[in-house]
Amino acid sequence: MSYSVPINFKACSASVLLWLAHSSWNLRRAWLLCGAPHKAHARRPFWALHESQGFVPGSIAEQALQRIAALYAIEARIRGQPPDVRRQVRQARAGPLLEDLRAWLASMLGKVSTKSELAKAIGYSLARWKSLTRYRDDGRIELDNNAAERAQRGVALGRSNYLFMGSDAGGERAAAIYSLVETAKLNGLDPQAYLRDVLARIADHPINRIDELLPWNIGGHHVEQRLAA
Repeated sequence: MSYSVPINFKACSASVLLWLAHSSWNLRRAWLLCGAPHKAHARRPFWALHESQGFVPGSIAEQALQRIAALYAIEARIRGQPPDVRRQVRQARAGPLLEDLRAWLASMLGKVSTKSELAKAIGYSLARWKSLTRYRDDGRIELDNNAAERAQRGVALGRSNYLFMGSDAGGERAAAIYSLVETAKLNGLDPQAYLRDVLARIADHPINRIDELLPWNIGGHHVEQRLAA
């Protein structure tokens, strides 16, 4: 099956996509042009191997995990900092670790069977190295998108119950609702209370001031006051 991937190349200069490698060549091509795969998907094969091997100390898989953990430790210390600060710290501290990791992975690749799961795990990272390390020079990019994946877990768990939206328009409306719900959560709002408040107001609200009803503008205290009234 082939896929058609609409992409706004002008928007790529202002935003970055964190992605999971897809088997479709068209998707890979689009993401490689202006995206950044996230580190968690480079880490997971090593964790699976380490687990399947009974957590053997000193294994290649464990060594890879320890090296990747050092990169995450740097991220933990600069989380929430401005992009310029993150870029500077990453270049100074993560940069050398990334170069060491790449050299180590390349050396390990020559010591394992080319058909082994370990070789596949190493090959995944090396084949995507430029994209995997793009975050080092761009403070806007997260090391991974685990937060976004966790936010979408509820959608994934329920998809068998609402597999069919009825139409493309139905799917678009569902995507809009999912976006509002998760954005409300990120802004500290109870999604149910937020949507109930917005639905009660939207019919009489001026269309040219619709942005006032967005989660980051409406405010949790305001929602609570209106619902208590």
